[in-house]
Amino acid sequence: MLGGGGVDGAIHRAAGHELFEACLKVPETRPGVRCPTGEARITPGFRLPARFVIHTVGPVYRDGRHGEPAKLAACYRNALALAVANGCASVAFPCISTGVYGYPPEAASEIAVREVKAFLAENPHVAVTFCCFSDRALETYRARVSFAGTGLGVRRTAASVLY
Repeated sequence: MLGGGGVDGAIHRAAGHELFEACLKVPETRPGVRCPTGEARITPGFRLPARFVIHTVGPVYRDGRHGEPAKLAACYRNALALAVANGCASVAFPCISTGVYGYPPEAASEIAVREVKAFLAENPHVAVTFCCFSDRALETYRARVSFAGTGLGVRRTAASVLY
């Protein structure tokens, strides 16, 4: 949430220093933690072409038997709940936890598509897109979305788009 590496860092660089300052204003739930794993927080989008940034922290993958699937599912549910509560017409998700947190893309995409599909059944007016930063992720998420028969979008996004 404070602009480290990966997608988080790219979003912070694109949004400008105001995003970092807004994140510092989010109260800590415990020392050094503003958004516990599986929860979500919202800030303005500042210089991004989005009104908001919905922050969520995915689980670090160990072996899939330490609560990782439930925590990853909670990321999507909680982020989508914030989107609806704030009147968002669209949401774009990166492939949460599949980078340095090591979540296998095949397993992560199954959870992501399942959660988003359930959300869209209740909220068909919200457009949801998975933004994939690698060809492997793109193929994995596109196959999962196609198999699920949903109206979800999947697109390849270069990290440089966010800089």
